[in-house]
Amino acid sequence: MGARTKSRKRALDILYGADVRGESINTALAAEQARNDADAKRANSWPYARDIVIGITEHGDEIDELIETYSQGWPLGRMPAVDRALLRIGLWEILFNDEVPDGVAISEAVESAKLHSTDDSAGFVNGLLGRIAASRA
Repeated sequence: MGARTKSRKRALDILYGADVRGESINTALAAEQARNDADAKRANSWPYARDIVIGITEHGDEIDELIETYSQGWPLGRMPAVDRALLRIGLWEILFNDEVPDGVAISEAVESAKLHSTDDSAGFVNGLLGRIAASRA
């Protein structure tokens, strides 16, 4: 597993954990920072994971609005928490990280959906992120 893939998984864990526990992303981020500080083996995946989560907190309204607009009748609250987190990560990379090609961001989100979510999630994530990426071209 590549360094950025590990970072995306770590960001997913932070976002998903905050969502299901009903805590703020900042609280979850601070807890993960403490875990990182206590375990040097986790240091490689931390900077990009932190960038993702902070980016999502800074642009969350815009990201969520796009998800709601393009999800065709699936409000955020109706989506599985994992899918919400994956879509937010993918959209942050597509919209705000020029170092990651759109296709890579979409592919990573789809692969993660296959591993961590429902049978239908990979197709849903792929379609939604693909439509948004295409609308920007």
